[in-house]
Amino acid sequence: MTWPTAVATVFLMICSWTACQAEQPAGKEFHLFLLVGQSNMAGRGRVAEKDKRAHRRVLVFTQDGKWAPAVDPLHFDKPRVVGVGLGKTFGRQVAEANPQVTVGLIPCAVGGSPIDSWRPGGFHASTKTHPYDDAMKRARAALKDGQLKGILWHQGESDSKDGKAEVYEQKLHELIARFRKELAAPNAPFIAGQMGQFKERPWSDAKKQVDRAHRELPDKVKNAAFASSDGLGHKGDQVHFNAAGYRELGRRYAKAYSQMAQKKSKE
Repeated sequence: MTWPTAVATVFLMICSWTACQAEQPAGKEFHLFLLVGQSNMAGRGRVAEKDKRAHRRVLVFTQDGKWAPAVDPLHFDKPRVVGVGLGKTFGRQVAEANPQVTVGLIPCAVGGSPIDSWRPGGFHASTKTHPYDDAMKRARAALKDGQLKGILWHQGESDSKDGKAEVYEQKLHELIARFRKELAAPNAPFIAGQMGQFKERPWSDAKKQVDRAHRELPDKVKNAAFASSDGLGHKGDQVHFNAAGYRELGRRYAKAYSQMAQKKSKE
């Protein structure tokens, strides 16, 4: 790269960053979304060039607690494997449907974390983190700048085991109530995504039970929705979605959120 080209590249990067910064409003026009769960929320898809392109009105709360243009990977739970997730596509869809607002994403997912680690004091040994406590700390810091508009959850694989699946629904309902209470957002929309349905890896009865807790959430918890994973492919490991699957899942989360917002506006 020649010196003039390098200077031009840096200039364009600075201009892009300035433009994104200019789109960060205060208060009610800054809509924040908490991204929580395990690896399929964090994202493990291969990053392509288009995943590195920022949207002027979609920001991410970085690991060091600053707002920056949202580009994949958003998460930082496992730096060696983290990649494309559903969050960026979700944010873009919401922003394009609501041109008056800026979307702020708060990534807090931790790969491999069971639901028990998503409660006060919960510890996740493999990452040596406290998923719930860490998420609360980040959420409270981010909420100084905007309003919480939704909680996006994708988790369940770690609890799809005998002895854990049977109590998963109760723990999930308790988790939702806890999030809403501690973040002072009693009516915050909560969207749960379906675990991967991959023919190479048939579901056990325990996984079906966890899936049922996700599916039935809208019927049992107020302001809750479910995003299907029908037809989405995996990245080759039969556990994680591929990049295209994550992008589509992000669109499905956004559709669920939009439908909830429309319903609320009619009430």
